[in-house]
Amino acid sequence: MKRALVASPTPPAEAAERELRAAYDWVPVEAAEMIVALGGDGFMLQTLHAQLESDGAPVPVFGMNLGTVGFLLNEWRCAGLDARIARTKPFKVTPLRMTARTIAGEELTLPAINEVSLLRETRQTAKLEVTVNDRVVLPELACDGILAATPAGSTAYNLSANGPILPLGSALIALTPISAFRPRRWRGAILPDKARISLNVLEPDKRPVSAVADQREVRDVARVDIAVDHARELTLLFDPEHALDDRITMEQFVA
Repeated sequence: MKRALVASPTPPAEAAERELRAAYDWVPVEAAEMIVALGGDGFMLQTLHAQLESDGAPVPVFGMNLGTVGFLLNEWRCAGLDARIARTKPFKVTPLRMTARTIAGEELTLPAINEVSLLRETRQTAKLEVTVNDRVVLPELACDGILAATPAGSTAYNLSANGPILPLGSALIALTPISAFRPRRWRGAILPDKARISLNVLEPDKRPVSAVADQREVRDVARVDIAVDHARELTLLFDPEHALDDRITMEQFVA
């Protein structure tokens, strides 16, 4: 299998890249049938987003952790790479699609592998109208923000905001408020991945809100529509003993 190698611009990842390039054969990314990515979770997200933005079909990605947490990556080892890749277990990840319309009328569509989050831009509390499948479910949510997370992203920002952990393959979306003020008792919702979510910003000039799809931000939004993009599936490769579904399951028992 033709492999490409990409690395985060950090000293540990660059040192590992030099070691791997000396030990194995590699091809350019555009000619690869799979990609080996060296870095942390942020760099893995960048690598996956590059797959979504390329003209060709996405190829599987095998990541090795040279960052901090490395939730989406395997353990770093140079030796035995061919045997490791032959034994990997594939996991399919389906991204969200965020369509954001700004106060000025501009419209942008961006993918999100982990989550789409709306965040207040100033000290003023955000006020949002929440709609699911064209039905208004919350006429006014006063909060610091709200996020919609995929199963792969449910252990990231979503978990920090006290959202639920979603098993891989569960075909669910977590909709989680961030510091909700009213309704104070609303803790979020778990929705089927066929749900269409719309978030309308109330008083957007007085209470400006930004929308973030993973690492890409759109400022001063008036409305954000979110849905799972079933046509754009990504594949992550994991060592059998370090599988992502097991890691997500075990996160529910971390003290």
